[in-house]
Amino acid sequence: LHAEAFGHPDSTLVVCLHGGPGGDYRYLLNAKSLADHGYRVVFYDQMGSGLSQRIHRKQLDDMGIGVLDALYDELKGVIALYRTHQEQKVILFGHSWGAILATGFAGRYPNSVQGLILCEPGGLRWEDIEDYIERSRDFSLLGERLNDLAYLDQFITGHRNAHAVLDYKYALATAQNPVTGEDNTKAGSFWRNGAVFSEALIDMGEREKPDFSQGISQIAAPVLFFYTERNKAYPDSWAAHVSGAYPAAERYKIMGTGHSGPVFETRIWNETTLPKMLTFLNAL
Repeated sequence: LHAEAFGHPDSTLVVCLHGGPGGDYRYLLNAKSLADHGYRVVFYDQMGSGLSQRIHRKQLDDMGIGVLDALYDELKGVIALYRTHQEQKVILFGHSWGAILATGFAGRYPNSVQGLILCEPGGLRWEDIEDYIERSRDFSLLGERLNDLAYLDQFITGHRNAHAVLDYKYALATAQNPVTGEDNTKAGSFWRNGAVFSEALIDMGEREKPDFSQGISQIAAPVLFFYTERNKAYPDSWAAHVSGAYPAAERYKIMGTGHSGPVFETRIWNETTLPKMLTFLNAL
């Protein structure tokens, strides 16, 4: 795995989980400033994503729903690698898909984390995730971006394990999204998307219908739940619906930005997200 950490090794551990599936943590790197406030901040690119090793599609398909076990084991391994003592608190900070993954992990291992900071998980039950994905898409059959991708297909095609080609096309497809308010054309947005892993995980979800909310009623850890003003697919009602699954979640709406803005946009991070997170973390 590609990973790095900041801050004193013995401090409270904040593990950052990027979105996707198939994204990478580059856009989350403003969160390394938590180290300046006394926290140990860990970033890693999940399997098959970012700068981590790519995985053959057949191997992913053969795992079936067990790919979630692999992701949870991976996260356990990251925590074990960076945790220096048993009293060291562990906080998961997940964005989008990363917030879903953090929730599933905490539901399975409710005593392993002492806090959850979650930003716009699309949903926790698969039917909600599908609903959110559908509402957040901005493709049109006559849209310019879809035409661009179709044009490229005349020259560049990729079989299901042509990672370089498919990752490139994935980056084109997710360059901008006016529905969610994302702009991945900005410098620092990402290193390299993992298209094969992303498609494999979505296909698994459509077959297996996983429920990431299982076990969260047993979570004693406090939850800070962010959502944004400019993500048109995440209105107040959806934020209330998704956050309502947690026993006690503090819900906070971040104004003036969209889906990835709370951590990617430096001004929003410094003026709003970071202070709110520090208040939450310092109270644990």
